[in-house]
Amino acid sequence: MDDRDRDDEGRARNARPRDALGRPMPRGGVGEERAPEGVVRAPEVALAEAQELLDAGRPFHAHEVLEDAWKSAPEEERQLWRGLAQLAVGLTHAARGNARGATTLLDRGAGNIAEYAAAPPHRIDVDGLVAWARTLSAAPGVATDPAASAPRLRG
Repeated sequence: MDDRDRDDEGRARNARPRDALGRPMPRGGVGEERAPEGVVRAPEVALAEAQELLDAGRPFHAHEVLEDAWKSAPEEERQLWRGLAQLAVGLTHAARGNARGATTLLDRGAGNIAEYAAAPPHRIDVDGLVAWARTLSAAPGVATDPAASAPRLRG
């Protein structure tokens, strides 16, 4: 018998609590409240929730909100939302001290959102986010406090 944690649909899911940076904690520990997965949110709501989580120093949890937006976005916006989720994960890696992972995801995320700079949907500050990502990518070790290093999704 498979003893892995499963969700209601039978998919493998780690049910262990997680800290603010998404790292699994010991079973029975008290972790951060997790953003529910698979929720379809209007873009305005997704951006507001993600910004709140980023400002609170919870970029991993912001990534989950942005990932849901990516999965439910219209085709023409998928790369934008994917890139935003990658930026949040890049900040997560930087705050965890994983410079290589941070650089990879920040660069990838910046590349995915850059094509939207000419006409940014939902008032997203694409130019500002690309600049933020490039700066942090060059020195990911400075992001020891993810709340202080959090980007502004909108200008």
